[in-house]
Amino acid sequence: MLPTSRRRFLQSTTAFIALPVLESLGFRRFASAAAPVAPPKRMLFLSFGWGVTQETWYPDQKPGADYVMPKGLLPLERHRKDISIVQGLWNRYSNEGHWGSTFWLTGANRYEEPGLNFHNSISADQVAAAQLGLSTRFASLQFNGAEGDMNLSGHGPGLSLAWDVNGKPVAGLNGPLAAYHRLFAKDTTPIAQQQTMLAEKRSVLDTVMDGARTLQRGLNRTDHAKLDEYFQSIRDIETRLSKEEQWMNVPRPPAPFAEPREFDKGREEIKLMYDIMLAAMHTDSTRVMTYRQPVASLLTSLEIKVFPHDMSHYSTTLGEKLDASQRRDFAQSELLAGFIDKLKNLKEVDGSRLFDNVSLAYGSNIRTAHELNNCPTILTGGAAGLKLGRNIVAPKDTPLCNAWLALLHGVGIKAERHGDSSGVLKEIIA
Repeated sequence: MLPTSRRRFLQSTTAFIALPVLESLGFRRFASAAAPVAPPKRMLFLSFGWGVTQETWYPDQKPGADYVMPKGLLPLERHRKDISIVQGLWNRYSNEGHWGSTFWLTGANRYEEPGLNFHNSISADQVAAAQLGLSTRFASLQFNGAEGDMNLSGHGPGLSLAWDVNGKPVAGLNGPLAAYHRLFAKDTTPIAQQQTMLAEKRSVLDTVMDGARTLQRGLNRTDHAKLDEYFQSIRDIETRLSKEEQWMNVPRPPAPFAEPREFDKGREEIKLMYDIMLAAMHTDSTRVMTYRQPVASLLTSLEIKVFPHDMSHYSTTLGEKLDASQRRDFAQSELLAGFIDKLKNLKEVDGSRLFDNVSLAYGSNIRTAHELNNCPTILTGGAAGLKLGRNIVAPKDTPLCNAWLALLHGVGIKAERHGDSSGVLKEIIA
């Protein structure tokens, strides 16, 4: 039976907090006399570095349902009717392959700010989190591979898939262990002490804000802009503190499986992270997630000795690099197909499939090597009202952000535009 405090919270709040029903992952089903609540919509963005093997990853240019599944995506054949491959998308301001995943979800112009050599803007997941994350413990969660940031972006200094409203990277959790602890670790600190700690943090913020306001007088235009950005950062911290306070008395859900103390990096790590993401959704801990998957350790787990950067610069005349790239594509497709299997098999409180309430985007803003057009893109899930089961070829020079805008609209977020979008991508809307 659920603890009394937990039950009272669930009965009194307007927030929807799904009871854990992941029986295949170890959750116990709790009986309830209440009528089923419509499941919430979730958004997932899964990415990887170093592009794909363009000769064997993309279908031909013939649009429609009768395309031939390419070699690199063959494991997804069993989900053919429930995925769409979208070709022809790009971020028009991306002009440097060594920036990896930095602009994949933002579509920002790196040189938009005069005098600066780097600028970014809010990512699609954070636009979604501002609305979908209001009723969950975590507005969003960002996951990275356990191997750390240096080898994850698939070129260059890409720090995160997620970027806040100020264009600053949102910190991610490296690996399944960090993700598991964030979701399910019990805080044994007494409530009174937690409240004291929050009060101290608020006091520090108030002092900082008072001091910063005294600086406003006499500042030039550039400094005013910098100070405004600083104030926004303080407001973001205040929002996080309010979130902590809101959920302080609500116990974390039971862990669906034992803490993953040991696991092989690469292939097994990605499978484990997918399971943790499933658990995060079914406990309604969050409704928005990004995952930048490891590539270097995936290659190692496949007993491939070619370095990821070298692999991405394969040539059809250099067999070892081409073979590594194709084997990587196949393994990633197998892992994605397994994840979709579980999304379809897991039932929601109303009897629908988790798959029916998820909008999932899978891809990268790098096609191969340093090529940044025709970004590899797969869309699936039933939450956004997408046209699935198709090879969709977008009109020439279509912004990738048109797809993100369509996904946002599909889950109920009425953004006017996003990044370099020129409108929603109508070709993917059912």
